[in-house]
Amino acid sequence: MTTTGKPLYIVLVGAPGAGKGTQAHLLTQDLGIAPVASGDLFREHLSKQTELGLLAKQYMDRGELVPDDVTIRMVMDRLERPDCEKGAILDGFPRTVAQAEALDKELAAKGQKVALVPYIKVGEPALVARLSGRWICRQCGAVYHTLFNPPKQPGVCDICGGELYQRPDDKEETVRHRLQVYFEQTLPLIDYYRERGLLVEINGEQAIEDVHRDLLAAIQKVMS
Repeated sequence: MTTTGKPLYIVLVGAPGAGKGTQAHLLTQDLGIAPVASGDLFREHLSKQTELGLLAKQYMDRGELVPDDVTIRMVMDRLERPDCEKGAILDGFPRTVAQAEALDKELAAKGQKVALVPYIKVGEPALVARLSGRWICRQCGAVYHTLFNPPKQPGVCDICGGELYQRPDDKEETVRHRLQVYFEQTLPLIDYYRERGLLVEINGEQAIEDVHRDLLAAIQKVMS
């Protein structure tokens, strides 16, 4: 599947653990358009100490959220690169209605727009199980998951026999708090795109290949 005409911009929405990164990677191979993840952008600008990176760092060092205008400048700068000529899959941006409005305004100035917003929907119990199942060996750093890659003996590394532990970010109570914050922040964004007829819900609790199939079918509709 290849894009034609104007650049194709797709905004992937989904909670942590929904599988957005995996699906974004698969879609880039099918569509020939670039993945643009906000987290990667921040890391790139910070590591290169760009003007935008240094500006963002000032806020992050104070424990404050990076202002929307800084984030949108990073994203629009990224969309100007040659690999985004045919479009992009946006992952992790926009996160708020204000960011979505800013993106719409910037794209409209270029005669472009967001084509589709797939919402990879996964229930909280499944998200908690996915996100809180990671365990790491204290000795060799091997990574296990209670659902997808469990150790042969609970709490013991298969490789070196070391003790397995959970990082604070992976503990269930921390995961539940992260998800609560995400849903509170993202619900207005989902409503924003639904009201504009751009949102399509995808069952994210299916197998990876089935989620991918449904995403491609939804994208094919807006491309035809």
